[in-house]
Amino acid sequence: MHKVNPIGVFDSGVGGLSVLHEIRRALPAEDLLYVADSGHAPYGDKSQQFIEERSIAISQFLVSRNAKAIVVACNTATGAAIATLRSRFSVPIIAMEPAVKPATANTQSGVIGVLATSRTLVSDNFVQLFARYGGNVQIVGQACPGLVEQVEAGDLSGHKTRLLLERYIAPLLEQKVDIIVLGCTHYPFLAPLIKELAGPKVTVIDSAAAVARELCRRLEVDQLLASQARMGTECFWTSGELGNAQPLVSQLWQAEIRLSRFES
Repeated sequence: MHKVNPIGVFDSGVGGLSVLHEIRRALPAEDLLYVADSGHAPYGDKSQQFIEERSIAISQFLVSRNAKAIVVACNTATGAAIATLRSRFSVPIIAMEPAVKPATANTQSGVIGVLATSRTLVSDNFVQLFARYGGNVQIVGQACPGLVEQVEAGDLSGHKTRLLLERYIAPLLEQKVDIIVLGCTHYPFLAPLIKELAGPKVTVIDSAAAVARELCRRLEVDQLLASQARMGTECFWTSGELGNAQPLVSQLWQAEIRLSRFES
């Protein structure tokens, strides 16, 4: 393993680009590989076995491209496959964790909401988070069917997306939440609309920056940080249809990119 080796990042689709932005901000010298499994999105309604198989296949691809670390930029894949990935691969594997800990530490009302996929909310990871931090705080989980598909379609503020968010945010506001945790990496791209609908008294947070910090820490411990004298590059793959994915990834990455087909 060498310092110049790239970092691999993957998600069920384009949502993990929200994490990739934070990684690029924290680690400007690193080469980044990103795989969007949009051909199989969303993962939220898939079986654990299916998600594990996809996560293994993508991780194998990233390792074959000499990735020195892998970031599972997907809460659903983390919940379903992180233990399997860590048992199979020797490179550091960084997981997502909904920002429940900082939310419980900063709530004034004593009630926080978590927007996530159905599978994330019933995963062992989330159940353990609930048990660890929910003792003195009420944690209200809200499943959000359809939101991942809206982001995958590039609809970040349209009528259907707004109606879905109104439906999912209303129960949280009724419970008097003052912090909403975004428990899916797709949802930060909807943050402006979520903040508008939740109102100024509700704080909206996600865990992308914390994941980037943990990645940086792990690479530093293993002495794998790239030289700061260089500028990092990005390479992108998708299992979805290239014609649709190319403009969407460029839109969300906020720069024109070249997208390749991921076959597995």
